[in-house]
Amino acid sequence: MPRKRDATLRLVDAPPPARTASVTDQIVDSVTTAIVERRLMPGTRLVEQQIADVFSVSRTVVRQALNQLSRDRLVTLEPARGAFVAMPSIDEARQVFEVRRLLEGGVARQLAAQITDAQLAELRAHLRDERAAVARVDVSGRTRLLADFHVVLARLLGNQVLAELVGDLLSRSQLIALMYQSGHSAGHSQSEHVDIVEALAKRDGRAAGRLMEQHITSVERNLRLDPRTPDLATVLRPKG
Repeated sequence: MPRKRDATLRLVDAPPPARTASVTDQIVDSVTTAIVERRLMPGTRLVEQQIADVFSVSRTVVRQALNQLSRDRLVTLEPARGAFVAMPSIDEARQVFEVRRLLEGGVARQLAAQITDAQLAELRAHLRDERAAVARVDVSGRTRLLADFHVVLARLLGNQVLAELVGDLLSRSQLIALMYQSGHSAGHSQSEHVDIVEALAKRDGRAAGRLMEQHITSVERNLRLDPRTPDLATVLRPKG
């Protein structure tokens, strides 16, 4: 897949300076959000000066943010060429989903054993927001909400490191879905989320873990990770 060197870089508007977050963190969050909401495509070139102009900072600050995104595997830095939104390989895609199955299945099982009524109410409110976004065809909103569902589950366990790890994996999953043309519909994902929450409400850890693993497997199976090798004789034969 050729790089989209001329693709337009579209970040969210630069937020006002935050007391607790550095400008570097704001740039990282902005690029990550644009990827999750499918406004930055794999292979898009991230021009340092353009980002510096958006946030009114030096290119040194931008470079720090791009280095962090590179460590998170969301950006690829190439000598003499610059920074690009990452283009995950098929092997990497499969590994990401394998890790998600192992990690998030365990999250669901553990959460079922300790979830409170207040936490269930929070999850059901999140499901309502998902359903509304799907119904009004709010593509960026529903994409963000469907991804956030998984992070919320991890956060409800009270483990911030785990929530951040799940968030990183979700961002990489979004890149993979963009690159390999996911056929998993938003409505299907939303329905599977409902089933997971119902299992949590019953405090059925075995069912919750199984449903989560099946959900992640379903998403993976709808990716085109097994491209067919074309028959050159058929492809190159003159027509007519």
